[in-house]
Amino acid sequence: MSENTAPIKRWYVLQAFSGFEGRVAKTLIEYIKQHNMEDQFGEVLVPTEEVVENIAGKRRKSERKFFPGYVLVQMEMNDDTWHLVRSVPRVMGFIGGTPDKPAPISKREADTILNRLQQDGDKPRPKTLFQPGEEVRVTEGPFMDFNGTVEEVDYDKSRIKVSVSIFGRATPVELEFRQVEKAV
Repeated sequence: MSENTAPIKRWYVLQAFSGFEGRVAKTLIEYIKQHNMEDQFGEVLVPTEEVVENIAGKRRKSERKFFPGYVLVQMEMNDDTWHLVRSVPRVMGFIGGTPDKPAPISKREADTILNRLQQDGDKPRPKTLFQPGEEVRVTEGPFMDFNGTVEEVDYDKSRIKVSVSIFGRATPVELEFRQVEKAV
């Protein structure tokens, strides 16, 4: 095969057992090295984002998978690479196409995911995501133990506007994410 017709590496999505995404990615990288197939594979990613949560009044950073159960693999698709990936424990298969002939995700989809990974490296997101209309409970401040309805969410400033019922009247209150939790 001449250099001009060398297969290109495309992004494929693997379905893995939930909770084992990191182990699947690590094992796949080891298998690629053991079989000297580094030239046929690119990156192996578990898409995660950094999140901030408050536990006992302290801010903690942690990671959250934004596609739980999935691993992204940049690879040339051929029989050898297909069999290598399928031989990794806890891999359920490829997403897209058919089981025997998986389809890669589009360049636009891959770019969207990769851009999100870069953006999230800059600024952690809150662990709990809020939606307008959702019920929340205020956990600290002058409105502690009041329930309310989310009106607006500002992720850039980590603030939320909640409509709290005080003496039978709806009153909008602006709070920080750490001051509310989802109502049960």
